[in-house]
Amino acid sequence: MEQNRAAHAFATLGHPGRLAVFRLLMRFAPQGVRPTEIATALGLKQNTLSHHLADLTASGLVGVERQGRSLYYAVDLDATEGLIGYLALDVGRARPDLLAPLLSSRKDAAPMQAISRATDFDVLFICSGNSARSILAEALLRDLGKGRFRAHSAGTRPNSELNPFALEILRRNGHETSGLRSKHISEFQSPGAPVMDFVFTVCDTAAAEDCPPWPGQPITGHWGLPDPVKATGTDAEKALVFAQTYAALRRRIAAFVELPFGSLSRMSLQSRVDAIGTDTEARA
Repeated sequence: MEQNRAAHAFATLGHPGRLAVFRLLMRFAPQGVRPTEIATALGLKQNTLSHHLADLTASGLVGVERQGRSLYYAVDLDATEGLIGYLALDVGRARPDLLAPLLSSRKDAAPMQAISRATDFDVLFICSGNSARSILAEALLRDLGKGRFRAHSAGTRPNSELNPFALEILRRNGHETSGLRSKHISEFQSPGAPVMDFVFTVCDTAAAEDCPPWPGQPITGHWGLPDPVKATGTDAEKALVFAQTYAALRRRIAAFVELPFGSLSRMSLQSRVDAIGTDTEARA
């Protein structure tokens, strides 16, 4: 990245408000987010947010796209890669004492399919309540993963009980539900917790939450779906919404477990994970 452009980008991120917006957008990347959702998540006034988004867009770090009547802002990943590369390789001169600690902390620095592991991959699904979407995903991966995955789920603000419609759709499709429970995300951030290979958010609320980086630098993805718990109408109509959510998650997880993990680089694997999350059919 050219020096003046890098200086502009660094200056833009030097404001706490703009940095907060950029960090939120990174949690949704490569997908875009509407300004109203950004403002709600960060507690910003619309006019303040408009200034931040204009500055981020002018710096080249963020792009904007119109979809119907809505504007969606998304991180420009190429520009962000250039900025990080400029800091690490140009400013930092690629010093091994700066880069080696970052690279050696990655979980995949060692073979991911170690003989001592009972499964190949640990996967965590996160939503706000951990009563429906993330629970459905946990059960689906456990049963579709053919023993290669250890599935987990958690909530940023978990409910005390699992949603009965979610449990019913799982039972109807032959999934065991007796071991499922609602868990707080802190269970997977404490010492001794499994080190994740993949972390997926399945609701926009969870993706907007700011949490510390995950140990081991897992592949992350946003597979957001509308909250079936908010469905209204008769019990039959609510059950239909849960069935649609289950079907969308099943398509995504079925595609995920068939990925050729052994032959994909981290970059390629991240791209495939992102593609699954943006698949319009799976989001229907």
